[in-house]
Amino acid sequence: MQFIRLVVALLVAFATVHAADTIKVGVLHSLSGTMAISETTLKDTVLLLIEEQNKKGGLLGKKLEAVVVDPASNWPLFAEKAEELLSKNKVDVVFGCWTSVSRKSVLPVFERLNGLLFYPVQYEGEESSKNIFYTGASPNQQAIPAVDYLMNEVGVKRWVLAGTDYVYPRTTNKILETYLKSKGVKDADILINYTPFGHSDWQSIVSDIKKFGGAGKKTAVVSTINGDANVPFYKELANQGINADSIPVIAFSVGEEELAGVDTKPLVGHLAAWNYFQSVKSPANDAFIKSWKTFIKDNKRVTNDPMEATYIGFNMWVKAVEKAKTTNVAKVSDAIIGVSVPNLTGGTSTMLKNHHITKPVLIGEIQANGQFEVVWQTGGLVNGDAWSDFLEGSRDLEADWTKPISCGNYNVKTKKCLK
Repeated sequence: MQFIRLVVALLVAFATVHAADTIKVGVLHSLSGTMAISETTLKDTVLLLIEEQNKKGGLLGKKLEAVVVDPASNWPLFAEKAEELLSKNKVDVVFGCWTSVSRKSVLPVFERLNGLLFYPVQYEGEESSKNIFYTGASPNQQAIPAVDYLMNEVGVKRWVLAGTDYVYPRTTNKILETYLKSKGVKDADILINYTPFGHSDWQSIVSDIKKFGGAGKKTAVVSTINGDANVPFYKELANQGINADSIPVIAFSVGEEELAGVDTKPLVGHLAAWNYFQSVKSPANDAFIKSWKTFIKDNKRVTNDPMEATYIGFNMWVKAVEKAKTTNVAKVSDAIIGVSVPNLTGGTSTMLKNHHITKPVLIGEIQANGQFEVVWQTGGLVNGDAWSDFLEGSRDLEADWTKPISCGNYNVKTKKCLK
């Protein structure tokens, strides 16, 4: 009996030492369901970054180990899988989520279990959690500049705000509606429409858009349509003779990945607002594209903006862990504030006190080959705002996770954090 106990103890000790030999990196992206078209690529991006870091010798003398789960485009399942990663798999950090509804599903899990999530996709703002770092664009780094471009450079007077029916499009469009009205746009010149995830029958909606755009004023569609619903949406636009000259579409969720495998000829000239395009020329981007195509073993695979945001977030986390000399969440969270790393557009991005980063803003025009030609960009980097200046109740809020404030919703007028 004593011998058996000794063997069991040795096995437990060996397993503990073995577990301590690696740093576990959670990957929380949909590999099935309506969002798989976008999220599978981000899973592969994290795996590429882990492989490259391990080739450099790992981190803190340990190898990185990926722990991949599939929340299957099921929002409650995101929370379950987040709990699994943190409680069962004991991961040190998680890279994941695409939609805001999935992020909001996991947010209380990360706060309750004190996990660390890097979120790499553009979103609606109105949030700053101590356990989440937002490396995608906030509205002032994508939506507002996109509307300014259409208004000032294209001369748009009528606006269709078309989105998938969940929190990101609804909140973003609420911000945009307020912003447009502050610029003198009338209610009658704003048409808002929402459709469910995976929506496929666009005939009547596109007909309404066409009718709305036939009033004699330059009209554009600002699209927050997400996932695979974009394919039939653009197809129906072409079917009804809507092109970039008649009613341009500027999208916030359509990038190179979504255009891959789609006949892009009818889409030529339509636009997207991002902080990165594959077509950007820089040594860092050239190297990343080469690494990606080698890793994925497919020369036709493209890169896109959320991949760059994942790249930035991963490298910021690595730098913060090296700085803190530990993967401890609290110490890494403190160490990462002010950390700067190269982005892929030729500059650097910095983590701000509000857990958002600095980014350039680019407007790209769809080309026949599925790539984007940059037609406009900001003169420099834009600081990500957690709280919009155009929403009542938000304009007085700031996020600052450094002492003595250390909260995500500090009211600059009352000098207090909201509960």
